[in-house]
Amino acid sequence: MSSDPISFESRPELKRPVLVLAFAGWSDAGMSATTAVRYLTEQLLATKFASIDPEEFYDFSVQRPQVRLTEGTQRQIHWPSYDFYYGGGLGAERDFIFGVGAEPHLRWKAFSEAMLRVVRECNTEVVVTLGAYLDEVLYTRPVPLTGFATDEKLMKELDLLPSRYQGPTGMVGVLGDVFRRSGISHMSLWAALPHYLSASPNPRGSLALILRLSQWLGLRVDTGPLERSAAEFQNKVNEAVNSDANLSAFIRELKKREFEQ
Repeated sequence: MSSDPISFESRPELKRPVLVLAFAGWSDAGMSATTAVRYLTEQLLATKFASIDPEEFYDFSVQRPQVRLTEGTQRQIHWPSYDFYYGGGLGAERDFIFGVGAEPHLRWKAFSEAMLRVVRECNTEVVVTLGAYLDEVLYTRPVPLTGFATDEKLMKELDLLPSRYQGPTGMVGVLGDVFRRSGISHMSLWAALPHYLSASPNPRGSLALILRLSQWLGLRVDTGPLERSAAEFQNKVNEAVNSDANLSAFIRELKKREFEQ
């Protein structure tokens, strides 16, 4: 077992950094959270500077490494990973760190300690975790956003409905508790997606997360490509609903219940 699970490729000097995290898996319905973080990483031309050693935290029989061909014939193994990138610009007066990868299968407390070390060594000002979940929401409405934060000021700035969820949690929930107990400013932003639509990825969820986050942070992000993907996705969903009598009936009933509330 490695004595240090974090590998730093560089130690960038960052200005008032915000750390934005997402995890593939349980808290990433429609791949909305991880797609949002990867999109922002591309928009800011962010550079990878650190990663967490997967050997200690992932069960490779559950999430297997991938074999990919390079130069046509050479095979290369790509392991599950959790990587960190940094970038700045796009109108914001601060720098950004993005963490994205698979939710770990093992040793969550040790993983949380590794994440806490990244937060502290980078002098992170605020940590934002992104997530998405399935709920009984209408696909024709704007994507509902909920969340929570370590202080009321953040909640007011984000204009969020407070989350009332109780039950099983993922790494996002565990990290939120770790940050709170460690005195680190943290907020979590979640998109609610229709449980009756299994299509993934769902760019509407990613777009909603990015728009709210960009508004709060003052980022001027080109969301054009994502908006087009969201529109295409919505058109395909409309076609699927119109061709499925049972699904159409369910949605009519959902609209009726919403109207009666």
